Formats: sequence, structure tokens, C-alpha cells
Amino acid sequence: MKLEYLEAGRIVGTHGVRGELRLEPWCDSAEFLRQFETLYWEKSKEPVHVVSSRVHKSLLLLILEGVTSVEQADALRGRVLCFRREDVHLPENTFFRQDLIGLTVRSAEDGKIFGTLTSVLETGANDVYEIREPSGKTTLIPAIPQTVKRVSLEEGIIEIVPMEGMFDAD
Repeated sequence: MKLEYLEAGRIVGTHGVRGELRLEPWCDSAEFLRQFETLYWEKSKEPVHVVSSRVHKSLLLLILEGVTSVEQADALRGRVLCFRREDVHLPENTFFRQDLIGLTVRSAEDGKIFGTLTSVLETGANDVYEIREPSGKTTLIPAIPQTVKRVSLEEGIIEIVPMEGMFDAD
């Protein structure tokens, strides 16, 4: 089931004395989060207007409506902000990481089940999928077109053609 609200990140501190917040992105990047004029508090889904935002290193610095002092900003430390799925248009064959977690990974050639995708790791060149095999062993595969052939959120599967030796028994 696709979630209506996806986690954007967590407020990790303040920046300056006028209520600017430092948000640690839990999604694609701080730059990706700049597109949102409205974010939502994780638990209540209450909307909050983003007055301004900018990228600083790997963080998003943002000013939220009604937060005008460092004391007000500091009181928000640790809170999680979300965005609505419908506010984002993803390019074809692009998925939210949160939607991929838990999908069954199987062979595109013979349907053999390799395991369940448990994590998506950023490496710089390409993402890497962490797959937990039924035995409990963890295997990492590159998320590249030569390996990942098809993703179907509706079917709950990722079909791959593994590199030689990737899933061989120890």
C-alpha cells in the first residue's frame, strides 16, 4: 500500500537566531525538498507553510511560517516533516525508496526468489539494493539497468538478472 505522506526528514537543529531550521533529508536530497511550499508534521499531518528554503551542505535550511525565533525553532528539534505523494511527479521508472523497501526480489529469467529488499544505499555512482535472502544472509546488488530489469509496485516485485556468483552458496 502506498503511503499518502512520505518522510522528508528530521529537524536536527537551528541556524542563526531568526528561527531558521536545519532539516536532515531522509529522501532524495535537500535540493529535492526545496520544491515544496507546504510540508506536514509527521504524526498529525498538520500542514506547515515553508516561507523559504535553501541548501547548505547536505542539509536543507528552512523557515517555517510562525517560527521567528531561535527558541521556537529549537523547540522543534527532533520533529519529522513529511510531504504528500501527490505533490510530486516522478519521472517514469523512478520510485520512492520507501516504496521499494519490502519488495520481493526475483530472477527475471526463471522467477527464482532471491529475497526481500531491505535497504537502498547511496554510493554516489548508483544506488545499491540490500537484499535479505530467506537464509538471513544479506547480498548487495547495484541498482543499474544491467541488473535491475523491472520494478512493479503493484505486484510487489523487483526482477533482476544477477551478476555471476552474486547469489551462489558459500
